[in-house]
Amino acid sequence: QVQLVESGGGLVQAGGSLRLSCVASGRTFSNYLMGWFRQAPGKEREFVAAIRWSTGSTYYADSVKGRFTISRDNAKNTVYLQMNSLQPEDTAIYYCAARVGYYGGSNYFLKNEYAYWGQGTQVTVSS
Repeated sequence: QVQLVESGGGLVQAGGSLRLSCVASGRTFSNYLMGWFRQAPGKEREFVAAIRWSTGSTYYADSVKGRFTISRDNAKNTVYLQMNSLQPEDTAIYYCAARVGYYGGSNYFLKNEYAYWGQGTQVTVSS
């Protein structure tokens, strides 16, 4: 069974940075798409970024392009989300997710395509 464990959330001032980590276990992830989503109070869970484990191809929501960077460390089975220039509107619970058998295409942002989810980590950005 796939397990995803996030860490790295916290409280930061506007303009600051945080790095989230997601340790994945239970499978070989070579044909997986690993994603980060976030959910603010009263809002839908939304796509933030994703990385194709095999090729390293990355995808971003427009709202975070140029500020957030997703990466992976194959040896550690870990996916990272480096978040810079954080703003209060980035405040949310951030979830790591895994999608089996992604081979390219434009539907990387669809949360219903991701079968496995972590428990989430809170990110709070104060103004």
